[in-house]
Amino acid sequence: MVQRKLFWGWYVVAGTFLIFAVNYGVRYSFGIFLKPMSADYGWGRSVISMAASINMLVYSIGSLYLGTLIDKVAPRWIMTAGALLSAAGLICTAFLKTPIAFYLIYGILCGAGASGMSVVVGNSSVGKWFVRKRGLAIGMTTMGISAGTIVLTAVSGFIVEYYDWHTGFLILGAATLVAGVTLPWFLLRKTYPEACGLKPDGDLEQNQASEETSPDGQPVTISHREAMHNPKVLVLGGSYSLAVMVLMSVFVHQVAYALDHGIGKIAAASSIGIVSMAGFAGQFFFGWLSDRIPDPKYASCLGFCLMAAGIAILINAGTPQMLFLYSLVFGFGYGSLAPMVPILIADRFGRHVLGTIYGLVTLFIGIGGFIGPLLGGLVYDCSGSYSMMWRFNLGVLAGVAAFILTLKPARDRVPQA
Repeated sequence: MVQRKLFWGWYVVAGTFLIFAVNYGVRYSFGIFLKPMSADYGWGRSVISMAASINMLVYSIGSLYLGTLIDKVAPRWIMTAGALLSAAGLICTAFLKTPIAFYLIYGILCGAGASGMSVVVGNSSVGKWFVRKRGLAIGMTTMGISAGTIVLTAVSGFIVEYYDWHTGFLILGAATLVAGVTLPWFLLRKTYPEACGLKPDGDLEQNQASEETSPDGQPVTISHREAMHNPKVLVLGGSYSLAVMVLMSVFVHQVAYALDHGIGKIAAASSIGIVSMAGFAGQFFFGWLSDRIPDPKYASCLGFCLMAAGIAILINAGTPQMLFLYSLVFGFGYGSLAPMVPILIADRFGRHVLGTIYGLVTLFIGIGGFIGPLLGGLVYDCSGSYSMMWRFNLGVLAGVAAFILTLKPARDRVPQA
């Protein structure tokens, strides 16, 4: 009996997992630097939060164009360029002295670099290698987001506590450089299975329906203009834009919120790690679940409901125990976000235009991500409390959970451009 080699798609999954771990672990550590930077420079929290908002906006704009590019070229080129930009920005951030410089370097340079290692690039690559096991594969890659956040928030918290925030940015920059330049060249050098003489999922024969090809047998394509007029894109973009607005407002401000309520530094920083640990389990669960239910939109709705339940707990989280309970519930629901976006897009539109539409949806997401941290900072600076922000977030998530259920099934595939 001839032993089959491991399907190359699983190497793509492994490489993407590690790239996500570094990229998103670095990004979601930003909240740990918020209060020490504010104390050091005397900047308001809205001033510092603006850098995170700019970063998210630039990240999403970059993803719009890189989503189209990843449908044409191997991911290693995009990821390597992104890592170089992001690492340079993080290292330079350690030496900045003015808000304008902070916005230019962390906001624009790091945001552009992060888009090169984003879920749009990584999950679009993974999604091309799988059809039957797509939910499982994407769920596994997005677990890297939580794994990296668990490790790097803990590392960042330790460095800020025992050294300083400048050293933290230097170390994060070095980690991004090493991982972001080496991993893509070993594990993400191939584009999609057919280009290598393989079939999706490692099948020996093509068992999937040919719904992703045009009548002449060529892969279906779509332009951004056509996609913008598709109601499914608008439902996906609107739903996840609002959900990420909530997510980013929480990630950037929850540590400062906990410290304001007398919760210790280690416990406050650990809350992000707990969100990520719960998200780690959620990312696998929601990817697995989407392969086993008639329509993955129901898995998405469940994720939004769990996030809303977590915010309801956060409103009254005045003790470490309540903060950790919030982190578990919210984190498990948050685990649905990263896998469900590409799963829903591939289910509705097919894998050959996954990058293009994913990039467009990410532009919507970026607008929400831009608003979230800035809005949280403004609410705090104006009211001296995050209570109003958390209540607003709760209402948003309840609305999004209902809105995603309006997403129509994949009966009409996108037309050929």
